[in-house]
Amino acid sequence: MSSTDHIRNFCIIAHIDHGKTTLSDRILELTNAIDQRLIREQTLDAMDLERERGITIKSHPVSMQYEAKDGQKYLFNLIDTPGHVDFAYEVSRSMRACEGAILVVDATQGVEAQTVANTYLAVDNNLEIVVAVNKVDMPGADPDGVSKQIEDLVGIPAEEHIRISAKTGENVREVLEAVVAKVPPPKTAPGAPLRALVFDSRFDIFRGVVIYLRIVDGSIRAGDSVTLMSNGIGTPVREVGVFSPDQKPVESLSAGEVGYIVGTIKDPKDVRNGDTVTNAHDGAAEPLPGYTEVRPMVFCGIYPVASDEFEKVRQGLEKLHLNDPAFTFHPESSVALGFGFRCGFLGLLHMDIVQERLRREFDLDIINTTPSVVYKVITSDGAMVEVDNPVKLPDVTRIAEIQEPIIKATIICPGDNIGDIMRLVTERRGEIIATESVDAKRVMLTCTIPLNEILIDFHDTLKSISRGYASMDYEPHGYQKSDIVKLDILLNGECVDAFSCMIHKDKAVARGRQMCKSLADTIPPHMFKIPVQAAIGRTIVAREDIRPFRKDVLAKLYGGDVTRKQKVLKKQKEGKKRMKEFGQVNVPQSAFIAVLKGGGEEK
Repeated sequence: MSSTDHIRNFCIIAHIDHGKTTLSDRILELTNAIDQRLIREQTLDAMDLERERGITIKSHPVSMQYEAKDGQKYLFNLIDTPGHVDFAYEVSRSMRACEGAILVVDATQGVEAQTVANTYLAVDNNLEIVVAVNKVDMPGADPDGVSKQIEDLVGIPAEEHIRISAKTGENVREVLEAVVAKVPPPKTAPGAPLRALVFDSRFDIFRGVVIYLRIVDGSIRAGDSVTLMSNGIGTPVREVGVFSPDQKPVESLSAGEVGYIVGTIKDPKDVRNGDTVTNAHDGAAEPLPGYTEVRPMVFCGIYPVASDEFEKVRQGLEKLHLNDPAFTFHPESSVALGFGFRCGFLGLLHMDIVQERLRREFDLDIINTTPSVVYKVITSDGAMVEVDNPVKLPDVTRIAEIQEPIIKATIICPGDNIGDIMRLVTERRGEIIATESVDAKRVMLTCTIPLNEILIDFHDTLKSISRGYASMDYEPHGYQKSDIVKLDILLNGECVDAFSCMIHKDKAVARGRQMCKSLADTIPPHMFKIPVQAAIGRTIVAREDIRPFRKDVLAKLYGGDVTRKQKVLKKQKEGKKRMKEFGQVNVPQSAFIAVLKGGGEEK
């Protein structure tokens, strides 16, 4: 029997809210990995945000000892993964460290968009799949119908599905027995030098960077010297440990095991997920196949409200970037907002989570600009420029064409709502590719939509049309040529760069009117009249006026000729004209926040 035959590495995948984290709680109980006194709901969800929102944001590894029914003891390494589409990269990273996956499907909801996406991801990674139909104890459960859906869409026979209730613990042991029987032990090359895959990392203020890894070949112990193969950075190993579920030091980690190491690396940027760790002397010649580089799809500016907090924001972003490599940032400055950062995210929930973590974990007061996507601009001399910020758009005379990113979306919705959802997709410049039935009540739509169109309120509208029953998953689908224009907002004739955005020509006028109205409502009156205008190039497409304060200069005039009044009013008019030429428009912070938060909502 090989040394890895008693090891099983697996992850749990599912759509949001189908019971992944609850199932991992039951598995922790069954394997006695955690003291009964310490067990609480969502044990592996360590972040406050995860517990509040009831979602998993980060993958959580844990090692457990399991005694099977035949008396044989096994080492289980479980990685609980997120279910939301924005965190699909976390799921794919976790899968590279596993040989199997437990697919959890809710017996009351059935197969959802991300169930399909995550299952295909598992098949692409050659994982053995154990199907668990969860929540069979619920009144509205239909395990037979759901098993039929899984069989039709995924191709795993219904008789192999295990019906469980993660909440009560019913049949959870059968799932673990299926993991022992179906999931293969890790493959390893005996006598090969150390090769370990980095699947995550975390910054500890006292110990530096803690590297999470899966040992593929060889072994590692405290005192060894290791090297990161992508950049050649070496470090002595101070501590080796496993997750149970808290970090627990051990003597060594051997092939097939999952754990962590602590070295002397202090800079978060030095450790890249998907890198290979090997021995500093006589190390491996070839690195392990890493991950495809994740590229941000949504960009926005993040600025501190108080300019002296710029450095504090930078430090916060650097620390978040360590264990979230999909999020990028670089400094930028704006005339209206001062110094800040241009940040890239995988999606809107990802953006929301990062901003919320900045506010909570680092106590920062920040403003974010309207989200935008990356456009490819082909210039007249044939060069291609990627533009994520409207300010960087080349001059119109130099642009040959602009291409915008397209996504391929899968929407599963009730059959009754299909007409409304198809109308929503076409309103957002989308195109329906295919429709197929999931079961008697639900339909799966496949469509392509410009990414820019789903940024603001697409998901909310989709949920309200379907009364919460529709689910959506998407993936990048290349670029296509589009009629994109830059919309500028002018205050008193001066362009305010923080409000500039890139938008399709057909929707520019409506957006311009909406933004002008928002600004006119939120900027307080000045001593002179302020025109708020939306412009495409040199063409003004919308205008609102902020009325001035008017001092009653005639109050102390009484009697006399009418020319006295006209003379005083003329003097006031000239004063206001002079003030308009030299006066500054003060845009309060509240106006920025109101417009940037509601900047894209077309009511």
